[in-house]
Amino acid sequence: MTTAGAIIAGGQARRFGGADKSRLIVEGQPIIVRQLAALRHVTATQFAVVDRAERALAFSDLALPAHVDRIPGAGALGGLYTALEVTTTDAVLVVACDLPFLDAGLLRRLIDALDHPTVVDAAWIATPRGVEPLLACYRRRARDPIRHEIEAGRLKASTLGTVLHIREVTLEEVEHFGPAARLLANVNSPEDHVKLISAASTQDAIVPQRISRKEPSP
Repeated sequence: MTTAGAIIAGGQARRFGGADKSRLIVEGQPIIVRQLAALRHVTATQFAVVDRAERALAFSDLALPAHVDRIPGAGALGGLYTALEVTTTDAVLVVACDLPFLDAGLLRRLIDALDHPTVVDAAWIATPRGVEPLLACYRRRARDPIRHEIEAGRLKASTLGTVLHIREVTLEEVEHFGPAARLLANVNSPEDHVKLISAASTQDAIVPQRISRKEPSP
């Protein structure tokens, strides 16, 4: 099975005044540089998905191709659909652009979960806080059911389990690769970014608690 890595970078980032969250510095590097380093260990190719044409060239300095949402206005689910539509691989490992602590081992676990114990449409992380549809691996065949959800106006990526056969990677499995609070931390707000910078400067192991992502409005 061939797998591509897709960085979903189409959010509005309103809490950051529209700034590109993927370029925020965490522990000395932009988040996207850290992400690419992890993705290149486990995927054959990598690309970004953006919400508008003017952002398509934003990653040229990284030699990272970018694809514009094929269905505008569909939020995270539209980004996911676009990743599956443009890929030529069997599967796509999808990550949100604001996850600074991706671990190659955990990413490989998501890929491997597609074939274990039975063949499934996708694999994502499930914790007591909820599921992670943008830290997950999807087979390309999930594209059509996802498009159907978008066309029906059902834009909550977290409910894809109702139309896809999804293997859930548990919190215990995640913690095999390190503290889940770190691995799943996202820069959801400027306050989260400040906490991450503070933790790094003091060599403190504490990171912001995972904040559930808001689903896009129709």
